[in-house]
Amino acid sequence: MHDDDILHSIGDTPLVELKHCSPRPDLRFFAKLEGFNPTGSVKDRIVREMVLHEEAAGRLNPGDTIVVASTGNTGISLSMVGRARGYRVRVVMPRNVYPEIARTLEAYRGEIDWVPADRGVREAIRVAQQLADDNGWVCLDQFSSRYNVDAHRKTTGPEIVRDLDRVDAFVAGLGTGGTLMGVGERLKEAHSQTLIVAVEPHPGYQVQGLKSLADGFVPPILDFNMLDSKILVRSHHAFRAAAELMKREAIFGGISSGAVLHAALKVSPRIQRGNVVLLFADSGWKYLETRLWTEEPPGDDDAESLDDTIWW
Repeated sequence: MHDDDILHSIGDTPLVELKHCSPRPDLRFFAKLEGFNPTGSVKDRIVREMVLHEEAAGRLNPGDTIVVASTGNTGISLSMVGRARGYRVRVVMPRNVYPEIARTLEAYRGEIDWVPADRGVREAIRVAQQLADDNGWVCLDQFSSRYNVDAHRKTTGPEIVRDLDRVDAFVAGLGTGGTLMGVGERLKEAHSQTLIVAVEPHPGYQVQGLKSLADGFVPPILDFNMLDSKILVRSHHAFRAAAELMKREAIFGGISSGAVLHAALKVSPRIQRGNVVLLFADSGWKYLETRLWTEEPPGDDDAESLDDTIWW
């Protein structure tokens, strides 16, 4: 990989203190801003790792087609990498993704294969693998690839350890599980007592980029032994927290970033003092159509106490 390749610009994202979001002075919140990656999301890291592995193994040559199942950011990342490295890209997605995701894919010339929204990511995975089998394409399975976890163990985790002497808790969204597994492993190596907290949509709620295990699909790379807790977040809480993040810190985080901030506030009573790292997986550009930054966020129809924190 050459220094002038766009892939070289992936990673080494800023770690910024959230001085106006922490509930008390002796508990410091730090945000890992993955929106600074080339396509604006953390998924650039895992796509680079998976594609470079396929190249090194001799399974990819210029002009080949790569197919992936995605709800948005991974497909966009792959379309960018494919365009840079000379591959065609097909992205299998449920129809309920935000409109800007499809537009961004089209800008990178990624081709979309839609599956019904109610069939979800499991159907997208099945269709992607079937397309690869039928056409001799390379299928990148982000939900089961160990290179997903490796990307975060080799880059994201070490960057956090480099930038912060001690991490008492790490809070990140549960999508494929790769971020939580890879970063969690590296952080626990540095300090075994670090709490690893997964953020998951509450059953029946949608938070773009996050997966609910209640849907019946558990990513194969997810190891529950790495997690200390998971916090279930309703979509309107994620929207409200994303709007607050902009108001208080001038950080334009995506919907899942709002969910992570909301979850970090939930976990904070368990930590006496110290540092909490929040991984903000992407920026807000792809979600502008929601108007959450310019209009009043959705009302709080459910009691705050109904958000579930599960400690194993």
